[in-house]
Amino acid sequence: MSDVLFGNVYRNKKVLVTGNTGFKGSWLCAWLLNLGAKVYGLSNGIPTSPSHFTEIGLEKRITHFNKDVTSLNDVKNVINDVKPDFVFHLAAQPIVLQSYKEPVRTIETNVIGTLDILEALRLSNHKCHAIMITSDKCYDNIEQVHGYRETDTLGGKDPYSASKGAAELVIKTYANSFFGKPESNVKVVSARAGNVIGGGDWAQDRIVPDSIRAWQNNKPTIIRSPQATRPWQHVLEPLSGYLRLGQILHENPLLNGEPFNFGPNADQNFTVKELVTEMQKHWPDAKTEETAGNNKESGLLKLCCDKALHRLNWKPTLKFDETVKMTVEWYKKFYDRAGDTFILTSNQITEYIGLAKARHQLWVDAK
Repeated sequence: MSDVLFGNVYRNKKVLVTGNTGFKGSWLCAWLLNLGAKVYGLSNGIPTSPSHFTEIGLEKRITHFNKDVTSLNDVKNVINDVKPDFVFHLAAQPIVLQSYKEPVRTIETNVIGTLDILEALRLSNHKCHAIMITSDKCYDNIEQVHGYRETDTLGGKDPYSASKGAAELVIKTYANSFFGKPESNVKVVSARAGNVIGGGDWAQDRIVPDSIRAWQNNKPTIIRSPQATRPWQHVLEPLSGYLRLGQILHENPLLNGEPFNFGPNADQNFTVKELVTEMQKHWPDAKTEETAGNNKESGLLKLCCDKALHRLNWKPTLKFDETVKMTVEWYKKFYDRAGDTFILTSNQITEYIGLAKARHQLWVDAK
């Protein structure tokens, strides 16, 4: 990989990833390792079995702290011991349907966990750049046809969405009340993305892993809300945005407090049924069944990512069919046991960067 990728700001830097045992967090750790970072993780368990974290042997490749982000003392101890140059906060309860079953746990993890990271950084006050990841569901979703902008109203009709909107308010509070002062060595930004797909996700109540599990066992996948549309994107798309955001925050502390959306192009919203149909092209004999939709998840959600384009020179790389192909191919190779899983993941990162270069993405070649 290019030595100048993301301005080389992560090489030999201490980077703490919370939620590193999760789907997105483990992919981010793998990419950071390839960028030459000294990677640390903070998480209170492995959320699925199997898990991407386990399958790529991440615990042996990084320094892992088995701690809970809702324990301020534990978070403070990790921050004080490591003194990370960068923090990527991804630890969360990430499932909308699960938030109805466990609303208190969801809100505690997603709001208090965010608060604890920020408070620990405030008390440490060492030089650090924090990228706080929330969700596209932090917006008050009225199912408008145009994408939500960073200035739109925050909200949430379900516990998960409400927790992400609340987390954004906490981030804004700390950015302005504490990290915006001259004596602060900490700078913070927030990143909003959602509906990420890719190999290595085995969470429940997500259409891709639910489908893969069913097909691997020669069963049909059950489509709950076939006409619901989402801004589907491969996991590497927002991760490239997060890494680029960390680079720009490192170069320009005045970015402190700014939120950014990361999602696919406006014409890349597809329904659940279209996603599954595209997946079936790469999984022979895959079958589906449809059920009546539920009213616990929104029908329409999309983001406007113009700010990331103009402020970060970032835009998505993959087309919808490429996103789906990369995702299903990862699972196929995994279940076929076609080589080392860490190499499989690393190869897809390399492939993604190659496509970004070929398409002259500015964030790839920017110094």
